[in-house]
Amino acid sequence: MCCVNTVSSSTGHLEICLCVDFLKSQTLLSLIFSEINFAGVVWIKNLPQLGILRFWPLILNLRSEESWSNFWSNRFGTMRHEMLFGYLLLLLGSFSIALGAFVGINIGTDLLNLPSPEQVVAVLRSHEITHIRLFDADNHLLSALSDTEIEVIISVTNEEVLRIGQSPAAAASWINKNVAAFVPSTNITAIAVGSEVLSTIPNAAPVLVPAMKNLHKSLVSSNLNSRVKVSTPLSMDLIPKPFPPSAATFNSSWNNIIFQILEFLKTTDSFVMLNAYPYYGYVQSSGIFPIEYALFQPLTPVKQIVDPNTLFHYDSMFDAMVDAAYNSISAYNISVIPIVVTETGWPWAGGANERDATMKNAETFNNNLIKRVLNDSGPPSQPTIPMNTYIYELFNEDKKPGPLSERSYGVYFSNGSSVYTFSLDASDQATVNASGGFCVARKGADTSSLQDGLNWACGPGQANCSAIQTGQPCYIPDTVENHASYAYNDYYQKMRGVGGTCDFGGTAITTMIDPSYGSCIYTGSTNSSIGGTITPAFGPEGPPGNGSPSQLPNISIMLLATVALLIV
Repeated sequence: MCCVNTVSSSTGHLEICLCVDFLKSQTLLSLIFSEINFAGVVWIKNLPQLGILRFWPLILNLRSEESWSNFWSNRFGTMRHEMLFGYLLLLLGSFSIALGAFVGINIGTDLLNLPSPEQVVAVLRSHEITHIRLFDADNHLLSALSDTEIEVIISVTNEEVLRIGQSPAAAASWINKNVAAFVPSTNITAIAVGSEVLSTIPNAAPVLVPAMKNLHKSLVSSNLNSRVKVSTPLSMDLIPKPFPPSAATFNSSWNNIIFQILEFLKTTDSFVMLNAYPYYGYVQSSGIFPIEYALFQPLTPVKQIVDPNTLFHYDSMFDAMVDAAYNSISAYNISVIPIVVTETGWPWAGGANERDATMKNAETFNNNLIKRVLNDSGPPSQPTIPMNTYIYELFNEDKKPGPLSERSYGVYFSNGSSVYTFSLDASDQATVNASGGFCVARKGADTSSLQDGLNWACGPGQANCSAIQTGQPCYIPDTVENHASYAYNDYYQKMRGVGGTCDFGGTAITTMIDPSYGSCIYTGSTNSSIGGTITPAFGPEGPPGNGSPSQLPNISIMLLATVALLIV
């Protein structure tokens, strides 16, 4: 039985359960219509967790001495059964519109000043991040995530794969320690088994699928298999020639194991985890593709990217990569398995030979990625399957080896402040002024240089700095960076038409995202009011993100109205 709560009476009751299957989570939506005076009371479970992707068939369960037909006839006369189904399907469509796709974020821990688990959760909540992926199963962080409703993918590390693949007992112990001990308080929804195992530790490949199966069997034993799904992240490196997407195939040397993985995912109703980085795709293409294609920017007619076999137009390399994976899967004659992009991102700094790893490119990529994913559509070959995505990553992992770019993917510094203007909520990315952008202080700029720029802007530059004076709308947060951003922008908006620039000794940068927040409205903004969010409980931070009202209350009203209509 799938429903959690029931309402009974002396003559029986009707339960209508909608089992909602998400790509990365199983969330139960229970609509329970009480027969007590048939008041039409509705309980909706786990609304904050919903990320509508596709629905399982309706499961109807009548617990009553009456038959279904008699119950229906007694309550609704000659009303056709299909009418109820029609209403329910209409409501499901409404949920899909309101809730849609999501963008989450990866959390790595290889940094010198790692915030405490409580501080990490404070950052997540202040920025309204609702989906995260961990590269391990840190019990302290899982405890701190309790009762936050944040959906969590935990990971079996590459070092653990061999032991779990060889020992069902080890798998059971891992599940008991890292899953059963925390759910349902901590909203664990999936387990990533290893990270790019086939690409990084190929010697462990023979035990990868056994490890996945052992973990799944342990979840079944704990009655958690419908809530927590098992998958494994695959690298785009497994697809040697991703373009054109229609001709893409996995590396044939891995055919046997990839088929086993896909068969397991299909059997357990799980999803494909894909790590796809347009940054590497662009850099390795040696100029074949334009930078605009990698950054989700408009392409001129002469730069259009078209698959010669399907004639699908690709507006971004990201779409093409996801489609390449879908086409590679189809070669195994397995019906469509949804793909979740578990890693993607763009470094904001790089070495001398990494000239495309810039703050401007990283800001452009990630914010355009968010807009693309949250429009709820899939790639050209699978337009109805949203491309749910996890950005790499929350913090800069400054202890990682390798080139500078490897340590520069974070969107926040360890104190919770943004590396650049960034929000996971597309509604926060307000429409910019007609002239094309705002001028703000560059993250990490030297404080004394920022102060010099601020003094010049408010003095010789004749910027209107009244809004950043004590008690005024833009005074808080009281930081040189925040005040400089406002002053720089006021100067830039007024003077760029006559040659004014956004530089200020290298301490400024342009952004296409409106930096306004709360009652602090930046010059050139088209917004008259923007809501704010709670700031973290530690460290300095820039302006809070902008909130958007939830549509869920309206859906609840629709549900109640439907029940009332059926009763009448």
